[in-house]
Amino acid sequence: MPAPVAAGKTALSVGEVARRCDIPVSTVHFYEAEGLIRSGRNKANHRRYSRHVLRRIAVIKVAQRTGIPLREIRQALAVLPEDGAPTALQWRAMSRQWQALLQQKIADLHLLQQQLDSCIGCGCLSLSDCPLRNPGDCLADGKASGHGGTGMAGI
Repeated sequence: MPAPVAAGKTALSVGEVARRCDIPVSTVHFYEAEGLIRSGRNKANHRRYSRHVLRRIAVIKVAQRTGIPLREIRQALAVLPEDGAPTALQWRAMSRQWQALLQQKIADLHLLQQQLDSCIGCGCLSLSDCPLRNPGDCLADGKASGHGGTGMAGI
């Protein structure tokens, strides 16, 4: 069970956190269940959050918007303090963890953009023949299941 939280201006209710972060209460609970944020409890056993959770949620939202998986977000947040504002050095350490991942996503999107240009007028008219969706005709060879394989669907 989470530790009690002292009453005061820094302790926020789940509704206050949701409102200030512009997310549903259920998302606040989800982030907590996923270990991305933590809460304490007041004497009435209601969740209470530190004001620092607002910054953590802002980082989570930005990371999700760029397509960073929750697993990667959780790992990056692990270098930041849960009970206080991070230092500039801690922020840099966290952001470095995402640099390679973001660079790979950018490269993948550039490649997709180039491949889509060749799709206009391609004439394949079939997912099974599409060089983006089915490169090397791996579906015909039985090398891929066709679900979540390589190509455009994986991006």
